[in-house]
Amino acid sequence: MDHPAIFQPLQLRHLTLRNRIVFGAHTANMSVDGLPGDRHLGYYRERAMGGAAMIVVEPIPIHRTAVLTRGNFRADDDAVIPHFRRITEAVHQEGAHIIQQLYHVGAHGDWDNSLSYNWSPSGLPSMHDSDGSHAMTQGEIAEIVASFARCAARAKACGYDGCELMAAYNALIEQFWSPVTNRRDDQYGGSFENRMRFSDEVLRAIRKACGEDFVIGMAVSIDPARPDVQSVESLQEVVAWLDKHHLCDYVTCGTGSYFDFTKIIPPAIYEDKLGAPYAAALKQVTKNLRVQAESHIRTPDNADYILKSGGADMISIVRGQIADPHWVNKAKAGRASDIRPCLSCNQMCWGRRSRDYHISCLINPSAGREFQWGGDRFTPSAQPKRVLVVGGGPAGLEAARVAAERGHRVTLVEASDKLGGQFRLAGLQPRRAQITDFLDWLEGQLQRLQVEVKRNSYLDADEIAAMDCDAVILATGSSPTEAPTQRFWPNEKADAALRGPHVWPAEAVMAREARLGKRVLVLDEGGNYKGVGTAWHLAEAGHQVTIVTPDPQVGKELIRTAIDGPVRMRLARLGAKFLVESALGDFKNGQATIVNLLDGSETVIEIDDIVTALTNVSNDSIARELEAKGVKATTVGDCIAARHAAAALYDGRRAGMEV
Repeated sequence: MDHPAIFQPLQLRHLTLRNRIVFGAHTANMSVDGLPGDRHLGYYRERAMGGAAMIVVEPIPIHRTAVLTRGNFRADDDAVIPHFRRITEAVHQEGAHIIQQLYHVGAHGDWDNSLSYNWSPSGLPSMHDSDGSHAMTQGEIAEIVASFARCAARAKACGYDGCELMAAYNALIEQFWSPVTNRRDDQYGGSFENRMRFSDEVLRAIRKACGEDFVIGMAVSIDPARPDVQSVESLQEVVAWLDKHHLCDYVTCGTGSYFDFTKIIPPAIYEDKLGAPYAAALKQVTKNLRVQAESHIRTPDNADYILKSGGADMISIVRGQIADPHWVNKAKAGRASDIRPCLSCNQMCWGRRSRDYHISCLINPSAGREFQWGGDRFTPSAQPKRVLVVGGGPAGLEAARVAAERGHRVTLVEASDKLGGQFRLAGLQPRRAQITDFLDWLEGQLQRLQVEVKRNSYLDADEIAAMDCDAVILATGSSPTEAPTQRFWPNEKADAALRGPHVWPAEAVMAREARLGKRVLVLDEGGNYKGVGTAWHLAEAGHQVTIVTPDPQVGKELIRTAIDGPVRMRLARLGAKFLVESALGDFKNGQATIVNLLDGSETVIEIDDIVTALTNVSNDSIARELEAKGVKATTVGDCIAARHAAAALYDGRRAGMEV
């Protein structure tokens, strides 16, 4: 076995975990009217089927004042019991254990969802928005303690094996622990023992309500940027207290906080095993508690190393098992190379959740759709076909893979010498090498499935029409427009400037086709990684970069992936200049005129070249020609309309399943 430490059983109170990998708590946002349905059932059953030892179902608010998101389950309502029993029974049938996270976010609630003012130890402002909070009375503290116990008992009635209390990321329990947020002068504040009193009462109430055959966990976190709120040393003191008094069975340690949100769901910009040192620090002060490491632990090698080093007893892998629900079973079978590698992009997991949709995955469009599509468990076609896929970008690669998984005989034809299309160029931007890892994974899957791949092979419509095949899937992608224009500042002078010399699309830069001078203006209308990633690449290469965007901040669309702040920080440290809420007015003789979109004022800057990050246009000519010839073809990805990679992979998955 390649990763033996992962597959050692572990005793956790009355449970025997079949391995050390947990599918940890996260908000999937899949509830319907506050109840779990088929989507939720399919999502968790797939990860249990894929080998996870334990699943922690997303946090359920324990009180009306605790509701944070629309997709939360009903707070303190027995109506959830029969719905959750479907999920717990399904997970148990697959050999996994399942527990439920319970939470109260304290000062950081959301009035729009709860329609209640926020409760906190000391009435301090929320970090979630600009609201203040209500300092809890002792009677209200007792009410919340009772609510925790009542919700834990309800979880047991649902068939859960235990519960996990959310104390991480400045939730209510942590707000009582920290003297920064707990400024009470009664028995719940002041001394360390008094600040521990609330969690002590909660844990003892749960144990009394649920009995000895019920696991109790505690989720905690470290934000190294704010040690004044909770330092490693202060959290060690808390965990040592929990361990000494036998108040819970395990702790799981994340990273980040509301003060440094990006580390809660660390994007690819951060190193692997980000949370491992903090779990190891807690492990040093425990004798009885199991310690779980989490935060950017992506691979079996990562997990095995942490376990072998004694830094943790369990490993929580969330995004990795969203990307590949069969992560554990593949690792156990010695097929780690077959695990679909998470990009740490946050685009469709946290990104969709932040827009109030159910979560999915950029590279695994089945995530959140398991009840419809399964999770890479494809039904063989009753009539295998000869399938031609034209174009080797992400849409074409996924279509070819899925069609081959279903038993079709597939040929993929790509005009260039490399597979991946423009997605491969994106993987050349700073800190985005995980994209190329994923494309290499797709290539490996095509080899495994014996897909015939023809590179450097351009096919026109006549050649496609003449080929002996049963189905054609077109994935011919998109290209930068030959007539660029600004969406937010369309005018003839600016348009003409963009069509002159010394103007390059971002794609030409990443493909090393552009020959740029020292001073470069990046015109970014998308506010996504295409613009800021190219700017970062140029700044690291020594260019003097100025970013011009119509948005109020650079990287506006990256906000929902939690990477916008770190990227701006790195650009600023590399000397990049930002001109926001602005557009290009003219460019000639090495001078660019920048127009402020708020007041119309103009600024002239000296530059050598312009790099454009604009919306591409579809390469749909072959599709139109085939349609005119009466040849049926399925179009996928950018050749329908230029969009992001998640849309391309979704189209490819659907086409491969429907062919």
